[in-house]
Amino acid sequence: MLDTKTKQKINAMKQGGAILSFVMKKLIDAAKPGISEINLDSLAEKIIKEKGGESGFKKVDGYKFTICVSLNDVCAHGIPTSNKLKEGDVLGIDCGVYFKGFHTDMSETIRVTGSKPKTQKDDKDKFIEIGKKVLIEALKQAKEGKHIGDISNTIQSLVEVQNGYSVVRSLVGHGVGKKLHEKPEVPGYLKGSIKDTPRLYEGMTIAIEVIYNMGKPELVLDKDGWSLKTKDGSTSGLFERSVAITKQGPLILTP
Repeated sequence: MLDTKTKQKINAMKQGGAILSFVMKKLIDAAKPGISEINLDSLAEKIIKEKGGESGFKKVDGYKFTICVSLNDVCAHGIPTSNKLKEGDVLGIDCGVYFKGFHTDMSETIRVTGSKPKTQKDDKDKFIEIGKKVLIEALKQAKEGKHIGDISNTIQSLVEVQNGYSVVRSLVGHGVGKKLHEKPEVPGYLKGSIKDTPRLYEGMTIAIEVIYNMGKPELVLDKDGWSLKTKDGSTSGLFERSVAITKQGPLILTP
């Protein structure tokens, strides 16, 4: 049975989501050439604690960090290391906050730049811009009466059909709440009929994820046992927001 939340519970998640959104903005501001991945992780944990929250990811069995770092060909679950960011890197940051008994989940992908802004955009810049736009369109589908398949179809159509990238099949969005990962799964691709996928109801809280590659969708597990990389070495990106289904439409919990 799918877990639906009361307005009070959703409000608690909104508070936790505000903390997470604040943390993400600070991490993006700090993600400049020369800073290490592990320093970003320490910064995230420091801010979350200062705001009265806990690291959601540290509640995952075996995971000891506050963020996951996806650099260039790393798609997801990358462990923060002493590696320092370089100008031009494609950096994905995934983070979760646990607050008042509830999880929120969020990720963002950026291009690492120095003090001088880029004057010309390249294929990787376009790739990131497309991911942002896809997430915005996918979030619009998070309405009562629609189906998970409406979200999946939107992501797949925009990523693959319109732009020629690939949606990762082995990783999906998910319900979020008392647990970091709850039912239902929210794939970025449609399998079968939209109407055969779970219906969206008021009070549902889900994490919508756009997980996509410039090349093919297949991933391989790195020797660290966590990091998932693109099999063909192509650049990967991820964008994620936690959202509640309400009578008034999508309520973004991690704006």
